[in-house]
Amino acid sequence: MSTSPLENLSQEVTRLLATIESFDSLAALVDAEASIIGKRSALSSLQKSLGSLDPDARRDAGARLQEARRLVDDAFAKRREVLSANARSAQLEQDRIDLGDVVVASIRWPASTGHASLVASTQRELEDVFVSMGFTVSDGPEVESDWYNFEALNIPPAHPARGMWDTFYVELGEPETVVLRTHTSPTQIHLMENAVSSSTLPIHSVMPGRCFRRDTPDARHLATFHQIEGLVVDRGITFADLAGVIETFTRAYFGPDISSRLRPAYFPFTEPSAEFEITCTICRGEGCRTCSQTGWIELGGCGVLDPAVLSAVGIDGEVWSGFAFGFGIDRCAQMRHQIADMRALTENDVRFLEQFS
Repeated sequence: MSTSPLENLSQEVTRLLATIESFDSLAALVDAEASIIGKRSALSSLQKSLGSLDPDARRDAGARLQEARRLVDDAFAKRREVLSANARSAQLEQDRIDLGDVVVASIRWPASTGHASLVASTQRELEDVFVSMGFTVSDGPEVESDWYNFEALNIPPAHPARGMWDTFYVELGEPETVVLRTHTSPTQIHLMENAVSSSTLPIHSVMPGRCFRRDTPDARHLATFHQIEGLVVDRGITFADLAGVIETFTRAYFGPDISSRLRPAYFPFTEPSAEFEITCTICRGEGCRTCSQTGWIELGGCGVLDPAVLSAVGIDGEVWSGFAFGFGIDRCAQMRHQIADMRALTENDVRFLEQFS
């Protein structure tokens, strides 16, 4: 009587499983892969021997052999996963650098803990001031479509006002349709759209965030800077309300001896528009390099919302009116702490940073 080629299948599977578990390195397991589950393995040889069986016996033997292969393959994969994790842990341990005993001579000991940057702490202080004045705090994306950054703010394509903001464009979609926002004003559009769709007018909110312009860094400008924008949309809002908010903020944040003033200006999304300045906190109005000898520092722009902006988001300008203002958080930090050159905020000089811990 002929012997079945799968007579010793169970013993072979047991042997293979034991062999797999015996490997203690990933390299050794990989080297043995062909002889365990590859074409040179014992199970592959058994597969070839099934051709000598009659069809019914071949069907049964094939099912048993497939189940055996599944058990061996699963065991091999699990062992490989374990050994890979062990090899990874060993490599990490080998690469680990123990800095516990290293004391760099230039670091004061004991070393101090980190703290929020001057700009971050200034932003929180500004938010606190405006929240105390009845404003909420909102946020928006730093990458905007051309429509939100320009067109909805009454700055259509080829409008001369676009020259006021040298722009970083993002390679996404059609050319020059996606930008790194040049101001936080796009968040105003998002807020007004949401208020219209959810019927939650009026709006009293400030929007802090990072902005980007192709400015040459100097004592008062950075290419990447932080801005806080304010938006009020309500019934019966006038320019006088805007002036009152600006003056209240100036005295609350900078102190009662610092004043604000408004000068006529042009912004396409407000009419009338103004730039607001505060007394230079470095020279107290006497004139210095930072304020270009004028005694005043421009903080930002403001104005009554242009009806075209309200119309772009579906707000009835006959019922609702409002104003907007925006200024640099970095500039506020500069004025509050009498920093002569704004570039100090990005130079990471430890002697400078330690003054605001």
